[in-house]
Amino acid sequence: MTERELDAAHITDPVLRQAYRRCRRLNARHGRTYFLATRLLPVEHRAAVHALYGFARWADDIVDTLDPAIGAGRRAAALRTLDRTLAEGLRGHGSSEPVVLALADTARRYAIDHTLFADFMAAMRTDLSVTGYATYAELRTYMHGSAAVIGLQMLPVLGTVGPREEAAPHAAALGVAFQLTNFLRDVGEDLDRGRVYLPADLLAAHGVDAPLLRWSRATGLRDRRITAALREFEALTRAVYREALPGIPMLADVSRPCIRTACVLYGGILDAVAEDGYDVVHRRAAVSRRRRAAVAADGLVRVAAARLRGRGRPRPLPVPALALPGDSRRAVHEEVA
Repeated sequence: MTERELDAAHITDPVLRQAYRRCRRLNARHGRTYFLATRLLPVEHRAAVHALYGFARWADDIVDTLDPAIGAGRRAAALRTLDRTLAEGLRGHGSSEPVVLALADTARRYAIDHTLFADFMAAMRTDLSVTGYATYAELRTYMHGSAAVIGLQMLPVLGTVGPREEAAPHAAALGVAFQLTNFLRDVGEDLDRGRVYLPADLLAAHGVDAPLLRWSRATGLRDRRITAALREFEALTRAVYREALPGIPMLADVSRPCIRTACVLYGGILDAVAEDGYDVVHRRAAVSRRRRAAVAADGLVRVAAARLRGRGRPRPLPVPALALPGDSRRAVHEEVA
């Protein structure tokens, strides 16, 4: 499939093709959910998504490593080097780093605003020193660079049926919703990194603080106050999905099945967390393979329908909803023309 993706995208230079292959491997290895959804995109757009995700994953790995031999100083130095390499690549000076080479090529092909990459790198630098957030407003400020810009980077690749600026707030919200989902799923792993992404004021409203979370992680014991705080964070995350959903019909017809599938799969992580009793302090919740396969199959049907519509056979499809706060099984239907 890799060669077909590269051929369809008209990527012919051997060095550049190898760079995109590297990004695709990063996407496949680290982003199972999103990689699966990406397979539903038109083949000519997949390489660009791999480049965007591969770069974000690579930078994130620098700051998130749990290797005790790689201290904060080394991580900071590696991030500074990446920052310089990225700036040179985006200026058209090339790069010996494959991931940066592919990203710069994608940014050029799709005219992606370079400030989105600068904002992302600023958020990565924040992760080197900030270990928690006092309020949700502070967390949202951080997530502009760490998550919202990813959605905005994707828009030129996905395409829109109307003005891009109308879809942009929804794309940004979807990036935030995905990251909030990851924060909830990865509470235990983030504690091991010395970080708490759950806002302190939300935790305090339930009598929870970072020491209590660390105690629960260390002892394996549960606490009903933690469960209540996690349940509220889940509801908050579902509300952000509601901000994002109206953007799906604004995307190009052939891109909607991919993003819809990603929404359903990530929303399934929230369901898995709830079904597991909000035990994310101790173990990561995951969507079952059977569930992922069923959602992907539905996505394939929608891809086929989108292609038929592109040949002049209109066939509107509903976008099944994600679960919403207060009712994990309620459906929100968006008519996709």
